[in-house]
Amino acid sequence: MKTILVVADPLETFKTYKDTTFAMMRELQRRGFALAACEPQHLQWQTGGLVSAEVREITLTGREHEWFEVKTAGRRPLREFAAILMRKDPPFDSEFFYATHLLEQAEREGARVFNSPRALRDHPEKLALMEFGQYAPPTLVTRSADAIRAFHAEHRDIILKPLDGMGGMGIFRVTDNGMNLGSIIETLNQGGATSVMVQGYLPEIVQGDKRLLLIGGKVAPFVLARIPQGNEVRGNLAAGGKGVAQPLSDENRAVAEAMAPVLAARGLLLVGLDMIGNKVTEINVTSPTCFQEIQQQTGFDVPAMFVDALEAALA
Repeated sequence: MKTILVVADPLETFKTYKDTTFAMMRELQRRGFALAACEPQHLQWQTGGLVSAEVREITLTGREHEWFEVKTAGRRPLREFAAILMRKDPPFDSEFFYATHLLEQAEREGARVFNSPRALRDHPEKLALMEFGQYAPPTLVTRSADAIRAFHAEHRDIILKPLDGMGGMGIFRVTDNGMNLGSIIETLNQGGATSVMVQGYLPEIVQGDKRLLLIGGKVAPFVLARIPQGNEVRGNLAAGGKGVAQPLSDENRAVAEAMAPVLAARGLLLVGLDMIGNKVTEINVTSPTCFQEIQQQTGFDVPAMFVDALEAALA
C-alpha cells in the first residue's frame, strides 16, 4: 500500500469540519492510500544520511472527535513515501524557508513533494502577484513611507497589508481623507524595516473576495466568494467573512486559465487564486483552502479533483 506523508500543523489543531488538508487525507484514504503525518519541526538531515522525519502513521476514524488513530510512530527517510504533501500554514518565516530546503534535498534523494519546495520559495504568496501585473490592481511593494504616501495621493483609496500575513491579518483600508495613514505605515513597515504591499481599493469586494482553485493546471468550476460582513473591509473567513460558493464566471475563468498552466509547470500542483472583481490580488501556494466549503455548497468534489491531479503527477 502506498503511503502519503502530510507535512502540516499539528493534527490535534485541525478543525475537521472545514479543514482542506483533512479533506485531502479523507479522499486519499478512501482511494486506498495509507497516511502518515509530521510537522516541519520533525524534519532532520544529518551528514552522510538521508532527509528523514519523525512521523506518525495514522488511520482516519470517521468520528468527529478523535478523528485519527496512530498505528505506528518512528523516524523514516522521506524518499520512502509515495508522495509528500507540504501543507504547513503561513507565515512564510525562516523555519518554513529551511523546511523547503530539507524537502528539496529529499527530492534529490528521490522523494516526490507537492507543492514543489523550490516553487514554494519562489512564489511568496503576495509578492508572486507582481509577475502577473496585467491581471492585478495597481500594486506597490515597498519599505518607503514616502512611496506609500505618494501611492495614496495617486489612488486616494488604498489597502495596505504585510507580505507575510494570512487570514486577513494586518490589512488596513485608507480612504480619500488619509486618516491614520501615518500610524498604519509605522505599524506595518516598522520604520522602514519591513516591506509592505499597497493596492488600490477594489469596490467589488462587497460581492466577495473570490478563491479560485487551480489544480494540476486546471481551474475548478466553482469559487468561494468570501463576503465581508458589517463594516468589515476583509472578506477572509478567519476575519468573519461569509463564504458563498458560486459558479466560476467567464471573465474569471479567462484569467485563471491563462495563469494555471504557467504555475503548474513550475511544480505548483495546487494554487489558490484570490480575485476581487476581475483582478487577482494574491496567489496562495503554501496551503490553499476552501475545498470543503465549495463541496458542501455545490456538491462538486474538490478533494477528488485534487487526488486525481496528484495521481496523474505521480504516474
